[in-house]
Amino acid sequence: MALDDDFQAAQDRVQKLPKRPADGELLELYGLYKQATAGDVQGKRPGMLDIKGRKKHDAWASRRGMAGDVAKQAYVDVVNRLVAGG
Repeated sequence: MALDDDFQAAQDRVQKLPKRPADGELLELYGLYKQATAGDVQGKRPGMLDIKGRKKHDAWASRRGMAGDVAKQAYVDVVNRLVAGG
């Protein structure tokens, strides 16, 4: 249960960051979050005109096959890095 608590705390901490993370970091967090909470990517990749949707889909798809607990821990690690300023 400790990992679930850490994951929830990381979600809360990421909302309170003093500055907005870079787009690449946000996509990394998105992909890890979706993999941790929903499993492997679902649905079709959005069309060429939906650039933001495509990037989000690709970030999630890049985590395909990653176990939920591994994704949760990776999410926590990324948030810890962002909080530390790195």
